[in-house]
Amino acid sequence: MDAAWEKRIATAWDEFDTYGEERAEEFRERIDELVRELPEAGAVGPFERACAFDSTGHSDKAVPLYQEALARGIDGYRRRRTTIQLASSLRNTGRVEEAIALLTPELDAEHDELDDAVRATLALCLIDADRGREAVSLAVGALAPHLPRYQRSMANYARLLVEPE
Repeated sequence: MDAAWEKRIATAWDEFDTYGEERAEEFRERIDELVRELPEAGAVGPFERACAFDSTGHSDKAVPLYQEALARGIDGYRRRRTTIQLASSLRNTGRVEEAIALLTPELDAEHDELDDAVRATLALCLIDADRGREAVSLAVGALAPHLPRYQRSMANYARLLVEPE
């Protein structure tokens, strides 16, 4: 995997919306062609294939590929993306408790630009698990730093939703 390959995979994803539902299989084949250029035992291939299935409405087919990518040791930025996307796919396939267990440790992971995606995905999972107060707390807490005013009060309200009386 080199910079040229990374650029080609990024271009494929940039053009995803031009395929539409009727050409989803064609898009997945494009990703497969690029993945075939990678070492077979690598972790990026299963990740990219999972993304292609996920993005074309096949969370059920994406789950085992995301799991394979994690098992093969995907790392860096793609590891966190894999975790978020696997949790979302687990949620979409009715495995919400697994999704919550997968995402919860990410709240304490090293912070990066994916923090809000972790919180948003976890909030959706918590809603599906009938844990609405926790979900709203996460969502409001993630939103608070982005507000032009009321950041402190919104962060406090978010905290108070889940703190014991």
